[in-house]
Amino acid sequence: MKWRRTARIVAGVALILLGLLWVLQGADVVRIQPILCVADCRPITGGSPGWLATGVVTLVIGLGLVSVLRRRR
Repeated sequence: MKWRRTARIVAGVALILLGLLWVLQGADVVRIQPILCVADCRPITGGSPGWLATGVVTLVIGLGLVSVLRRRR
């Protein structure tokens, strides 16, 4: 049972970090050059409301997962 708790904590922290990255990219704070491109290799300029919203949702899910585990303790 302890491995499940550890796996949930790791998943929650990963979601928090990924959500934070997406929020920063959506808000145009962080810009990452394309790594692999197939057709057009231009970076996306400007913020993206879609990535900002996705990042906020992912961040909230990660925080909720970690906080539920802390409350059970």
